[in-house]
Amino acid sequence: MLTADYVFWAAVAFMAGTNLYYSTRIKNHRVAMQWRLNGKPTWYAPKTVALWGTVAFALAVRLLIWAAMTYLRDKVHGAEVGLLLFSIIMAAVHFFTLRAAVQTAN
Repeated sequence: MLTADYVFWAAVAFMAGTNLYYSTRIKNHRVAMQWRLNGKPTWYAPKTVALWGTVAFALAVRLLIWAAMTYLRDKVHGAEVGLLLFSIIMAAVHFFTLRAAVQTAN
């Protein structure tokens, strides 16, 4: 197990915790997932997909990294740094997306 896996699992736990915390606070059934430069949303996702789809995506990417490290060992370089950065960025983006969804509902 990589050292970055500890950060990854902490990030997954953080995302699950923010999902549980914000799920009752988000009143809309659809959540904005991306924004234009002028601050208007470009597309929306159903609330359940917005909450738990990000966690599923993070787990799928981790599975892909594991498969690459296992079966393409000679072609994978810097997987630990990549996993570390991916974990931190996913957790932060997920938190700010959910926080923005709560603020737009009020």
